[in-house]
Amino acid sequence: MKASFKKYTLQFKKPSGTSRGVMTQKETWFIILEQEGKKGIGECGLLRGLSIDDRPDYEEKLQWTCDHIHLGEKLLWESLQEFPSIQFGLEMAFRSVASETPFLLFPSAFTETEKSIAINGLIWMGNESEMQQQLEEKISSGFNCVKLKIGAIDFDKELQLLRYIRQHFSANEIQIRVDANGAFNSNQALVKLNQLSEFDIHSIEQPIQKNQHDTMADLCKKSPVPIALDEELIGVFSTAQKEHLLQKIQPQYVILKPSFLGGFRGTKEWIHLAEKHNIGWWITSALESNIGLNAIAQWTFLKQNKMPQGLGTGALYTNNIDSPLEVSDGQLWYNNKKKWDLRNWLL
Repeated sequence: MKASFKKYTLQFKKPSGTSRGVMTQKETWFIILEQEGKKGIGECGLLRGLSIDDRPDYEEKLQWTCDHIHLGEKLLWESLQEFPSIQFGLEMAFRSVASETPFLLFPSAFTETEKSIAINGLIWMGNESEMQQQLEEKISSGFNCVKLKIGAIDFDKELQLLRYIRQHFSANEIQIRVDANGAFNSNQALVKLNQLSEFDIHSIEQPIQKNQHDTMADLCKKSPVPIALDEELIGVFSTAQKEHLLQKIQPQYVILKPSFLGGFRGTKEWIHLAEKHNIGWWITSALESNIGLNAIAQWTFLKQNKMPQGLGTGALYTNNIDSPLEVSDGQLWYNNKKKWDLRNWLL
């Protein structure tokens, strides 16, 4: 078996804002395996400033992985604990090269275009009118669950936007999730959570910065809005550490991004521990290209979680790889009549 890697820069169609700043592009890396005339591909979905493996030696570790591909998937995965996005790319690439075609990783009713995955519509931060326009587009496109990035503009204006939704749609018609990306000051968080509760919010992701476990645990007890951990899970490697975190904070939900958590194997462990402690969960992308998103979606479908998942990010980029994935009426479909377009350079 031979292995190589390639870097690719995804370009956002329009600047996308979070409380950590505005993104205009995203780097990603592909591991390509060759064996007995077949090729497989996996995506290492690093996200600058957020991934635990955003390190100066990232490409050096990718090269090391390719140079040691003869060690096999299991041994390499275990050797890459501090590089969860490479663990994921490796898992994906090994399954890809062993599959009938490079992109049919987990055959199911989803890949047969018989069933779909419910997803939330993502509303990026912007000024009030920009966010309202995005919201109206999502609702008119058939979404009944929307997720709003909050924490960057004036909080009162964000409340006005939520009020606008609830004036027109009940919680039975439109489910609202909000994502603060740790933007709230820990001293003011409970006040803001009480204000948000007026609007029948399904959940809030990461209201305060990670690693404030006592404060977060207190918020999870007192908040009228259910709290979902996201960034809090990044960099927690051992099973014992994961279980301690969940027992300490006792969140209502965890949000699982395979590129941040060690791929399918790492995510599966989080699911097991969450269910053991009666914590809800759903899976989201970490803004991968359609190659990574395809793998996550196929695997997620097998988990049969009926909650809307965070997998509607394929249309963010001007130069994404054309794929069978398509969004219709708030659902992610795999249209197996559509072909992959690899622009003659990946495979």
